[in-house]
Amino acid sequence: MKRIVLALLVMISISTQAQELKWHTNIKEAIEVSNKEKKPMMMFFTGSDWCGWCIRLQKEVLLTPEFKKWAKASVVLVELDYPRRTAQAPEIKKQNEELQQVFQIQGFPTVFFSNVVKEKDGRLNFKALGKTGYVAGGPEAWLAEANGILKAK
Repeated sequence: MKRIVLALLVMISISTQAQELKWHTNIKEAIEVSNKEKKPMMMFFTGSDWCGWCIRLQKEVLLTPEFKKWAKASVVLVELDYPRRTAQAPEIKKQNEELQQVFQIQGFPTVFFSNVVKEKDGRLNFKALGKTGYVAGGPEAWLAEANGILKAK
């Protein structure tokens, strides 16, 4: 009996860890989730198929268990991709280009933290919390930087 319970606990633990994070690509969906969950958005501006620093940030931080645990508790994830070789839906490409201009993104990777406030006239207003990019030192260093930005809100 103890073996069965232990096996079940191990399987539950593995399946929980294996669950992937939800990265939104549609900003409107992300805003709804952000407001519903009362979490800021973490917008990851990336060149997924050409930007070496973006790929390095993914491998060293965004795909780690430490980041996944932090992200689930702290933010709504939004990926805003600017690929060169990978096809992208026209509406997503247009949305991403507009957001790049709105947030004045000059280089990649840029990670922008923001809340969205609904104004009295119904318009949505992004309230910037801060931004970062690649931070050397692995997930601990990057998460320390991100937590500093979020605490300042």
